[in-house]
Amino acid sequence: MTAFGIRRLLTGAILGLGVALVAAAPTHAEERIYDPSSGSWITYDPARLGQGTTSRNTVPKKFRKTIVDYPTDEAPGTIIVDTQEKFLFLVEPGGKAIRYGVGVGKEGFAWAGQTKIGRKAEWPSWTPTKNMIKRDPELKKYAGGMPGGINNPLGARALYLYTGGRDSLYRIHGTNAPWSIGQNVSSGCIRMNNADVEDLYTRAKVGAKVVVRHNPGQVSSL
Repeated sequence: MTAFGIRRLLTGAILGLGVALVAAAPTHAEERIYDPSSGSWITYDPARLGQGTTSRNTVPKKFRKTIVDYPTDEAPGTIIVDTQEKFLFLVEPGGKAIRYGVGVGKEGFAWAGQTKIGRKAEWPSWTPTKNMIKRDPELKKYAGGMPGGINNPLGARALYLYTGGRDSLYRIHGTNAPWSIGQNVSSGCIRMNNADVEDLYTRAKVGAKVVVRHNPGQVSSL
């Protein structure tokens, strides 16, 4: 065989191998997120979310932080969550609001009502309930609390929602899965990208009013 023929044979083999590798390579990666409310791991496929991104490290463009016109009778400092549109608004003076994208309760876990921020925590610890441990015995190792950190399901910050002076067990908290923002992903907690919840944490005050809105008849009341 001539040198030219050998080169053609090798080139064809390399190209064929490349096609085979491309065909075999996964086009997306499934992500498993721990849902602290339900005490279970949930699998999502970012490539099939249809919210403008397939990146595991990017908040969909629609849900990135921005300042918007937002006329309302609520006082500045009030937090309003629209669970249908997946937005959280921090009311600002002059008919404006800071709008953040959020992840909210999945079907059957959505809720609406008025509450307030009872306390706040940086890099909060998380403790599974007895029912969570019963469903997943491996969580027993966290019975004394999971220390705050990058792998903690509450993310970088948590704002604890209180009603009637008691912890409602709902939180506005961070997540390490920014692509999940804009989805029905939780068991009722309001999930934010870590950078956004850190920003909200610096602005929102303990005692601030929180209003969670949804279509009547579709959700439970707080």
